[in-house]
Amino acid sequence: MPKPIRQTFNPPSPSYHWLARQEYSHFLTKMQQFVTDFSGDEAVWFCEHNHVFTTGKRGINNSKADLGAPFVQTERGGETTYHGLGQLMMYPIIDLKKHDLNVRDYVCLLEESVIQLLKLYNIEASRDCGLPGVWLNNEKIAALGIRVSQGIAWHGMALNVSTDLSWFDKINPCGTSRKAMSLQQLGIQDLNLETISQQWFKIFFQLLTKS
Repeated sequence: MPKPIRQTFNPPSPSYHWLARQEYSHFLTKMQQFVTDFSGDEAVWFCEHNHVFTTGKRGINNSKADLGAPFVQTERGGETTYHGLGQLMMYPIIDLKKHDLNVRDYVCLLEESVIQLLKLYNIEASRDCGLPGVWLNNEKIAALGIRVSQGIAWHGMALNVSTDLSWFDKINPCGTSRKAMSLQQLGIQDLNLETISQQWFKIFFQLLTKS
């Protein structure tokens, strides 16, 4: 398990971990190992990545140009997307059976956690039927892709905070042909990823324990 840089609060399960900046391939290997060795101790990891493009288990590359960053195939669902600086990643590693959740309910819980988080910033976001993630009108502010292995859910969500959205122009994000949006683009300033991660975790934890 990656050594957390700082833990500010730590409920029994799941635990919160702020990991700051993580190189994606190295982080993915550690997450895979954590799931393989899963002992029942659930965790939610937050971080940002250096520039990288990832795709889901189908290996679909929706690039429209020279990417200019690594391209990594993963086990999650979904098509090609971008991760990079200024984008807050949430990786819950959760035993769905423990919380009596099916995959569909868990996806809705993840989306709801972002919807409630954005309300703290007076942003009214929503789901879009049939398209995973969280949307502002026709633009995506948070992407979602998970994997479930023997009842353990992992991978997670990406929230565009102060992301350079021009990187998304190199691909057809998640196969939707829709634009990406960020908190910064909405005029919200002084955004700190660690602070937002704490807010996000509290909301996610409350939703999870009420499920």
